[in-house]
Amino acid sequence: MAFYMVGVPGFRRVRQGRGVATRANRAEPSIDSAMNPGKDEAMLGIDLKGKRAFIAGVADDGGFGFAIAKCLYEAGAKVCVGTWPPAYGVFTKLLERGKFDESLTLRDGSKMEFEKIYALDADYDKQEDIPEELRESRRYKQHIDVSISGVAAQMKADFGDQALDMVVHSLANGPEVKKPLLETSRKGYLAAVGVSAYSYASIVSSFGPLVKPGGSFVALSYMAAARVIPFYGGGMSSAKAALESDTRVLAYEAGRKWGHRVNSISAGPYNSRAAGAIGPMQLMIDYASKNSPLTGELTAEEVGTSTAFLCSPLSSGITGTVVYVDKGYHTMGMTVELANEITEVVGPAHGRGK
Repeated sequence: MAFYMVGVPGFRRVRQGRGVATRANRAEPSIDSAMNPGKDEAMLGIDLKGKRAFIAGVADDGGFGFAIAKCLYEAGAKVCVGTWPPAYGVFTKLLERGKFDESLTLRDGSKMEFEKIYALDADYDKQEDIPEELRESRRYKQHIDVSISGVAAQMKADFGDQALDMVVHSLANGPEVKKPLLETSRKGYLAAVGVSAYSYASIVSSFGPLVKPGGSFVALSYMAAARVIPFYGGGMSSAKAALESDTRVLAYEAGRKWGHRVNSISAGPYNSRAAGAIGPMQLMIDYASKNSPLTGELTAEEVGTSTAFLCSPLSSGITGTVVYVDKGYHTMGMTVELANEITEVVGPAHGRGK
């Protein structure tokens, strides 16, 4: 199935003298129209046919990871995922029983199928790093090797050398996320940074050789990396800051070593199951929606389509970048409520909107 880049579906070729120029339609297209163009409409298409993706951090159908998988699949890619060992059994059983059928359904009525599901614990880089007691536990013992390098080795055995084209890091965990930084323990802080940030460096290191030259790595970040977000504690803001810093360094190192691109997406607040650990997520969503240049809640699909773009040849010149997908909320320096109060005092001058 063809997949089309949001924001450029109306670009058409028009002849101007000797060359060819492009012109965008003025009408704002919807995501659905972008992915289902008319027959006579020329498009810049995202075509990932013949490519394979690995997404680390998919354990249900309600988060960004699942939405990204679906968008990459609709673009034509084969999709493999890694899920946390304690969640592996539940996730695979729900898939087998058809509990996710509605979420798996694509626009043409067919269903997404994962090429393979691996058990992955991003807290460990190698098998020997996993404590013996955990290795011998029921949920871990049934798998060959759940470490990052272990899953990379399994993928090489399953699909051969350089069988991947794109890797998505959709991982985050802060055991003390509800604690203020002043009350966060060293152990909790390092755990958050290890799983949420260092794992990206480890994944690029282990999966880099498996990805064809010119491949793409994408991680998911959050604005707490650069701004204070109360209630997002336990060292998670520090982890996201490290993730974004590492994105730049990894882009340089992986680019020079393999020709890969490394980017991150800073997504706006979204009420996934995992986000429920933070606290009153809906209040955060409502606040962001009320104060963003583009109103309306962020959808997982919008993050998925942006990831598909960063994984496609259309973004071949983009690396070391943090792309904000948050309705423009990160650009604001004043609440809309305060702006309206000021407007009542000074008048609606200077082009302020309501």
